[in-house]
Amino acid sequence: MDFAQDMAGDVSIIRLTGRLDSSTARAAEDNFSKLLAGEFPSLALDLTMLDYVSSAGLRVLLVVAKKLQRANAKLVLFGMHPSVREVFAISGFDKIFAIQPDQAAALAAVR
Repeated sequence: MDFAQDMAGDVSIIRLTGRLDSSTARAAEDNFSKLLAGEFPSLALDLTMLDYVSSAGLRVLLVVAKKLQRANAKLVLFGMHPSVREVFAISGFDKIFAIQPDQAAALAAVR
């Protein structure tokens, strides 16, 4: 899994590529921890290139969401492939996370 960061004003856009599963969850959690050390920017997670997410990956995203919520920062996900969206729907995580279709909608929702 690749983890890339970009900024759009005061919003950090994180692009996840590949698979977010038990073999990549620890690295993703470490990357998020580094990003959230100190200030807590609002995050827009670009999942356009995320091919797969497992329960371990969902746990990482939930931990990030809880940290941001405690800091009164926002989190929005966008660009989900249908297979990733299905995992979110089956697990009920589509009710927990704000999910938008594209980057423009995500940035509008997080601001």
